Amino acid sequence: MKPINVGLLGIGTVGGGTWTVLNRNQEEITRRAGRPIRITTVADRDTARAKAVVGDAARVTDDAFALVRDPEIDVVIELIGGYGVAKDLVLAAIENGKHVVTANKALLAVHGNEIFAAAQKKGVVVAFEAAVAGGIPIIKALREGLTANRIEWIAGIINGTTNFILSEMRDKGLPFNEVLAEAQRLGYAEADPTFDIEGIDAAHKATLMAALAFGIPVQFDKAYIEGITKLEASDIKYAEQLGYRIKLLGIARRRPQGVELRVHPTLIPSKRLIANVEGAMNAVVVQGDAVGATLYYGKGAGAEPTASAVIADLVDITRLATADPEHRVPHLAFQADQLVNLPILPIEEVETAYYLRMRVEDKPGVLADITRILAGHGISIDAMLQREPGDGESQTDIILLTHRAIEGNVNAAIATVEDLKTVVAKVTKIRLEELN
Repeated sequence: MKPINVGLLGIGTVGGGTWTVLNRNQEEITRRAGRPIRITTVADRDTARAKAVVGDAARVTDDAFALVRDPEIDVVIELIGGYGVAKDLVLAAIENGKHVVTANKALLAVHGNEIFAAAQKKGVVVAFEAAVAGGIPIIKALREGLTANRIEWIAGIINGTTNFILSEMRDKGLPFNEVLAEAQRLGYAEADPTFDIEGIDAAHKATLMAALAFGIPVQFDKAYIEGITKLEASDIKYAEQLGYRIKLLGIARRRPQGVELRVHPTLIPSKRLIANVEGAMNAVVVQGDAVGATLYYGKGAGAEPTASAVIADLVDITRLATADPEHRVPHLAFQADQLVNLPILPIEEVETAYYLRMRVEDKPGVLADITRILAGHGISIDAMLQREPGDGESQTDIILLTHRAIEGNVNAAIATVEDLKTVVAKVTKIRLEELN
């Protein structure tokens, strides 16, 4: 049977891994796909590097737009990244009737609605399993495996860099900046780690998962994003004493009035499986009404784990190449004309529990004043930890865990607490999710 001809845009880490895995497992992949899949053309600005990888087994060019226009190419893999030329190339590939496989979560989180609409119009597939959680098949699970379920919420550790940093801070008691430098030395963090440590990368991925879970358009601009740069080692230690661990979570939750879409450091009970995901690993919990909670765990980055997801998409497209476009799996799980515009809730309307750390004067009545203020805003306390001041110290830390409350009420209470003369520093607030 005629092979599927693939054009590869970018042969860096993931592109090289895709080339390697596709060739190494060619026989197995062909048996699964029903016909051979071969990369016939590679476009990369560094043609010497590309030729060193592929040798004479594929044509190498520095003209990516010529590749996406090539009538011999059936599928284009986009592994360039970013919002700029990658968008132009993906749209050009679609316009030329090519199916597209991409690992570009940033592109789809920001421009996915436009790209999916263009693909729908041309009757081609845009596949993006590799865009979220590397080699973990979470997109396929949400789009196909859990089709029978009404998804209630998703919570994921979906950025390996930040999970490595938080694991090291907990294990070694080191401050954020020291662990970040170590992560950069080991290659877990980029020279400019902003997208990772500020939560932007995780928010791109959470945006895509929310769209798949709830049948809504991608709305990255409405996500609440908070990174890990302000976390202190003391908060990780206090959380541990209270039976929790702190992870950067991407959370999407269905509520009667809309959808919560947020990324932020979160306390999780240490007995939860996801709380014990360490190092650079990823994990996603999905709560469905029929199946309950399911957990997806594995490597969220790297050449071959991500290549595994890219090639899985290639196999899917190969199987669907002759299928009626109206009867393929929809890009965002729900039929294109069935997406609904549920509002994304502002962070002030989110309802969750909270960890509050207050630096206070060690005087009688301080705790009573604080609890009175919280009660006045409808916030009840679940647990408390008070550090005994050392010899000669006149200040101490009070740590409170609250029951679930509306964020706006918590913020108002914190503002009043911070006005107390006995509270000597800004209150540290970290959200808490039981995930049960």
